[in-house]
Amino acid sequence: MQVILLERVAKLGQMGETVRVRDGYARNFLLPQGKALRATKANNERFESQRVQLEARNLERRQEAEGVATKLDGLGITIIRSAGETGQLYGSVSTRDISENLDAAGFSVTRSQVDLSTPIKTIGVTGVIVRLHPEVEVTVNVNVARSADEAERQARGEDLTQRDHDTFEFEPEDEDEDGADGEVDLEIEASVEEEAEES
Repeated sequence: MQVILLERVAKLGQMGETVRVRDGYARNFLLPQGKALRATKANNERFESQRVQLEARNLERRQEAEGVATKLDGLGITIIRSAGETGQLYGSVSTRDISENLDAAGFSVTRSQVDLSTPIKTIGVTGVIVRLHPEVEVTVNVNVARSADEAERQARGEDLTQRDHDTFEFEPEDEDEDGADGEVDLEIEASVEEEAEES
């Protein structure tokens, strides 16, 4: 299906361009969201007559998005989750969790604006792109931790997925000539001395 874009759409085109898209993408996303019109002669004339208003509306929305972007860029949010010793989460952090945390911080961000290709499944700090407008995007640092204390340590740059026992090197004790442990020999000698004292 051919459509006329009413705003810039990432990886598709700029406002006013006529592009060919899959029918399902047009019917289920572009047309209902008001991002495009079917490419017909009547719709093309309609677009040209409304072009100035559409461009003005787009410019206004972009300026609003840029104003929010200055406050939101580089913002850090903390999400507390249960995780195993290796840092693997018992579940995951999705776009819904991130948008809810941003809403709690005073920013109105929908799930669709959070660009997260796969859910976050480990503890740590992850940079997540938030698209406030087709032409404005910012990065938010999502700090996933098991506790508030752990989140603070991660924010300072500590890597909590490494454990002390991972770097510990085991050094075997000295062995006797016959291959037995020195401690075992001491126990045997002590029990032999006790038997000798009893008899």
